[in-house]
Amino acid sequence: MIFPAIDLQDGRSVRLYKGDFAQETVINPDPVDQAKQYEAAKVGALHLVDLDGAKAGKPVNVDIVKAVREAFTGILEIGGGIRDKAAVDLYLGLGVDRVILGSVALKNPELTKQVIAEYGAERIVIGVDGKNGKVAAEGWLDQSDVPMTDLIGAMVEGGAKYFIVTDVDRDGTMQGANEDLLGNLQKEFPTARIVASGGVRNLEDIKSLEAKGVMDSIVGKALYEGTITLEEIAGYNQR
Repeated sequence: MIFPAIDLQDGRSVRLYKGDFAQETVINPDPVDQAKQYEAAKVGALHLVDLDGAKAGKPVNVDIVKAVREAFTGILEIGGGIRDKAAVDLYLGLGVDRVILGSVALKNPELTKQVIAEYGAERIVIGVDGKNGKVAAEGWLDQSDVPMTDLIGAMVEGGAKYFIVTDVDRDGTMQGANEDLLGNLQKEFPTARIVASGGVRNLEDIKSLEAKGVMDSIVGKALYEGTITLEEIAGYNQR
């Protein structure tokens, strides 16, 4: 699957450069209208990020997420600021298909394993963000010394299946995904489903990742730059 991304900040859809909150580009002042466009295009999947929530450490754009869920019938996942069970319960209660746990997977692995056990691996996704193979947390504001492989390994043991892996240095740069990192992680953890995020430019990148066993990708800036289209995403997802 290809998941087009909508990043929420101050009630708008934006894109950041390398995760820098100060380097934003407004994509659409009305994210719900944007979601309706994706619904009309039949893309079938949507990746939401609550950037305000990632900074605040709790859900912020809940009303927008709820409205997006009502407008979009495909697979909907949300990340950003989901740090406790109440936030997981909130979003899944709104009908969101998958919640993405990033910082909490690193800092509270027991809680993460608890919600995986309760809701199942299809609904709880682990977000692994970082650079140089090390995990970043707190909306990328906090770089740790924990290797991505350690976090993924622990979460696989805890029952997790989906891992969205973002190379922060590639995000929003249109330089292509870090295929070596993603391919090696998929090879090391064959029962996991590694999802590519950060730098994906076009269908060629996505097919190249597929050849390395990475079957899912998230696209953001590429869609707005026109190097991949909603029609291409819909066609790929409907195969």
